[in-house]
Amino acid sequence: MKLIANGRIWIETTEGPFLGYGRIELLEKIGELGSLKKAATAMKLSYRQAWDFVDQMNKRTGHPLVIMERGGKNGGGASLTPKGEAAIRLFHELNTSFQQFLVTAAARMEE
Repeated sequence: MKLIANGRIWIETTEGPFLGYGRIELLEKIGELGSLKKAATAMKLSYRQAWDFVDQMNKRTGHPLVIMERGGKNGGGASLTPKGEAAIRLFHELNTSFQQFLVTAAARMEE
């Protein structure tokens, strides 16, 4: 029988959740679409829930991950800061390492 170890990774602060799969996807969609509203729609989230996630992430780190621009005649927008782009990369690196660890650990259990 082949053993498979499964797991998900997320990062928290003492104040609560900081980064996980859903929040990383939200950051990626903001980077791709340039809009919190469009990112929320693409993920089937309410705008309010998406806004809350961004607000929490921005407050729980020393550097904002997303810059929001209010609407106006040209509409608003949202963009990732360099720290936001780095957070996405680092989360994916951490997740890749974690998944490799799970594969290795499961293989060792089969020995």
